[in-house]
Formats: sequence, structure tokens, C-alpha cells
Amino acid sequence: MSLIPKKGTVYVVDDDEAVRDSLQWLLEGKDYRVRCFDSAESFLARYDPREVACLIVDIRMGGMTGLELQERLIERKSPLPIVFITGHGDVPMAVDTMKKGALDFIQKPFDEEALLTLVDRMLERARESFADYQQAASREALLSKLTTREAQVLERIVAGRLNKQIADDLGISIKTVEAHRANIMEKLGANTVADLLKIALGQAAPRP
Repeated sequence: MSLIPKKGTVYVVDDDEAVRDSLQWLLEGKDYRVRCFDSAESFLARYDPREVACLIVDIRMGGMTGLELQERLIERKSPLPIVFITGHGDVPMAVDTMKKGALDFIQKPFDEEALLTLVDRMLERARESFADYQQAASREALLSKLTTREAQVLERIVAGRLNKQIADDLGISIKTVEAHRANIMEKLGANTVADLLKIALGQAAPRP
């Protein structure tokens, strides 16, 4: 068993066994971790969004198509970069997938070097996307700690409203607004209003 770290995970989804085998042979030979699936349905049942990975999928398959799989992943807000395998007549369809966020498409027969370069680019994108995905998930987890009233107060803080204006908006006292504000800061781990705004707006906190 090799002790050399794998470069990353590549999911291959294609109902053609010969295509799956050839891609697995090529990519594992370059030290990628490869996981093959013969249908979009079986891939979705096993896909782990916490894994930094990319997806190579045939645009046309029996059952759920590659296009439908892309739609499912968009619905899940998946950060997974996608490249479609296409036949000669599928280029207009492939262009449409790129408008929806696919990274690229490759035509059969494959140019091996071009494919390997593309996989490297996809995994680099995956690392960036996964960091953004984790940040968004962390932000949502923090915001879910707030009560409905605290969320209303935060919304107005972000809008630039003063404590007195927030009190008037919500029909509560200024002291109550200040108490909510302190609770919000504590729950979100914010030391300053600037920190609070960064969390609420989904911006990365500055590095020390």
C-alpha cells in the first residue's frame, strides 16, 4: 500500500463500463483516488459532500442523465466541480451545462494529457469551493443559534439601524435591544460590530 498522499478524489459516473475502467486506470496511475459509479442514482446515494473531490460524468446515461444529476447537485448547493463527458453531437448541450456552473466538458475519445490537466484544475477549484462551503455551513450553524427576535435585531444592525431605531421598529425598549445585541455578539463569537457584520454577510474574517 502506497504511503504517498493521494492527490484528491475523482468521482467517475458513466454507464459504460469500458469508459469507467479506462478513466480509473488513467487516473489511479497518476495517484488520484478514483470512485466509479454506473449510474447517477448510485452516485447520489454514496456521495459525501464533506470530501474534497471532483466529478466526471457522462452527459447521456440511462435513468438519471448527467444533466439531471447536475440539477440535483445544484439543489443541494454542492461545491463539487463537474466536467461532462460528451459525444460529438452533444456540444450545444454541454455548453448549456457550463452556463449552469459546470467547469468544462471533454469529448470522446479523450486526450489524456488534457484530461489530467483538467482534473488538476478541478481539484484546485474543489479545495477553494470546499473552503467556501465549510464557511457557509459554519455561518448557518452560528445564525441558527439566534432566537427569532435576535435575528430581527441582527437584520437591522446589518441594515445600519441605530439602537433607538431598532427599538422603535420592534416596539421594544432600547435596553432590550442592547441585551439582544450582547447575546447576538456572544452567540456568534463576535468581538466587534465589524466582526458581527462579516459573519452576518458571509465574509471571511481577516487573518491575524
